[in-house]
Amino acid sequence: MIAKAVRSKVMARAAVIGLTLGVTALAALAGYSINGNVETTRHVRETGMQSDQWGALTLNVSIEYEMLGDYLRASSDVGRQPLLSAMGSATGNVNWLAENGDETDREEAADVADSYAAYTETLHELVAADGRGDLATVDALAQQANLAASTLRKTTIAQVARKRLDMDQYLLDVDERNNKALVAAGAIVAVDMMLLVLCAFVMIGHQRRIERQAQESRYRAGHDGLTGLANRSLLAEHVERTLKQAARQNAPVGLLLLDLNKFKEVNDTLGHHAGDLLLTEVASRLSSAVRESDIVARLGGDEFAVLLPSVGSAEGCLELARRVLDAVQGPAELDGVRVDISGSIGAAVYPLHSANSAELLQHADIAMYTAKRSRSGTAIYDAETDSHRSEQLGVIGELNRAIAEDELVLHYQPKVATGTGELVGVEALVRWQHPDRGLLPPSEFIPQAEDDEIIVALTDAVLEMALVQHRSWREAGAELPVAVNIAAGGLYDNAFPDRVAAALARHAVPGAMLTLEITETSIISDPAEVQAILDRLRDLGVKLSIDDFGTGYSSMAYLQTMPLTELKIDRRFIRSVHESASDEAIVRAILQLAAALNLKVVAEGVESAAALAVLETMGCSYAQGYHMSRPMPADEVLPWAAGRIRVPVGS
Repeated sequence: MIAKAVRSKVMARAAVIGLTLGVTALAALAGYSINGNVETTRHVRETGMQSDQWGALTLNVSIEYEMLGDYLRASSDVGRQPLLSAMGSATGNVNWLAENGDETDREEAADVADSYAAYTETLHELVAADGRGDLATVDALAQQANLAASTLRKTTIAQVARKRLDMDQYLLDVDERNNKALVAAGAIVAVDMMLLVLCAFVMIGHQRRIERQAQESRYRAGHDGLTGLANRSLLAEHVERTLKQAARQNAPVGLLLLDLNKFKEVNDTLGHHAGDLLLTEVASRLSSAVRESDIVARLGGDEFAVLLPSVGSAEGCLELARRVLDAVQGPAELDGVRVDISGSIGAAVYPLHSANSAELLQHADIAMYTAKRSRSGTAIYDAETDSHRSEQLGVIGELNRAIAEDELVLHYQPKVATGTGELVGVEALVRWQHPDRGLLPPSEFIPQAEDDEIIVALTDAVLEMALVQHRSWREAGAELPVAVNIAAGGLYDNAFPDRVAAALARHAVPGAMLTLEITETSIISDPAEVQAILDRLRDLGVKLSIDDFGTGYSSMAYLQTMPLTELKIDRRFIRSVHESASDEAIVRAILQLAAALNLKVVAEGVESAAALAVLETMGCSYAQGYHMSRPMPADEVLPWAAGRIRVPVGS
């Protein structure tokens, strides 16, 4: 009966709760004791400081009294000087007690202050009478000062004694409190020990139950909790075992990796519950679409895998991938909301594409990304594509080194006023001075960087270099605004505005001297998040420009709310604006839109005098292109400007 009671859930919970309460009580008592010790230390320190001030006050009054005697006995000014120096020396002690003492200290300090002021005034009158040679008055004032000093010393000595008595009583109270706390701590520890023993019995009683649960835990360790499919770990075991068997039987093995499209949008829009329903539905469709011998697994997130033990050939594997994708794709009802399920599948075959399980998983993953990028739905591993991917990774690795070793250089393309030719700013364009391949244009590395997190470091490096160059031009007398292109990743990085602010402050560059150029497509992906980032940049005084405007019409609806300063018309409409009526109409429409929104307009890609003349006639204020100047190194900008157009000085 007792053993059964010990093993019961009620007893287990009671023991745990009791032990928890006991430990909590012990911790509370420890906290109470620590807090009491802190309070005691503070009180002792404050009382000691107050007592010290009363003692110092007594000492200063005594010194003044002694100096008075020396003054009366002195026959020269040198002998009288100590009294003159000592007068008023206790004022600081009185003031400190009036501000920092307890209530009694402040009351007594107020009385002492009056007495000490009268005493000090008597000394001043005595010195004045001595200066007049009025010896009778000197004697009378000396007696009065002696009486006042004696009274002050008695008062201050009494206060020192009072503080000592207060301290003794306080310490007696603290000692009594500590004794009570010690008794309480002993009782709590005893109870806790009994509860600890009871918990030990309870744990032993539950050992068999834990053993029964171990088997279930092992199952859960190999299966996805949401869908019930095999997880990544169990799939890896199946792949290893299947490949060993295939090697003995010389039978190809296929692996499919499925990644869903727009799963994040479902989660963000409909909630995580809807996302879970979607994953469950996909798992069900996958399980129904494959053969009995195939193994379906969820790798995590919205990624699934299908192991095909006997696939026949690469063509057969790809055909199975298409059939699986057809089965998975299609509409689904999620809590009454209709969504379309779609995805991309990559396939790889052992031993045709891979020599082991790790390569099979890796190559199927590469094929899946190939299918996603090409939007073909399915793709099988291709060594040539993988080689291109490896080259891209090599570029990223070299680019990391290039940033660290300052191999990047900036060229600057002027932006001019169409009517006057006045230089109104420059756009910073990055180049890579490769140690082996020479000066590389951005097309050789920017696309790869934009597919990798290195684009953040690259953007920060370009911004830093542009601000350094702006400051150099300013020190040379040219206040030349500079524009820097910002990748889409910067507009979804909450830390980006802080880094811009730090860079501006580091180089003492006003925000108005910096323009950040962004693309339409980077805005329309998530307008609300981009709006918040742009608002913070605007608050820094930074100007914001839409680059290549006209290529992403769906973003026009956001022009009214985004804190933009400028539109840059895409070069495809500018190149033949003087020859094409349709291009001219588009440019006019953009100019009218910009005027309505109070935005400046820059025409990109101006390559002829005729195009520039038409733009000026149409009212386009600014232009940029090869007709004015190609991008040039920083040291050529001011000489070029001085020989052709005026560089504006000042903001």
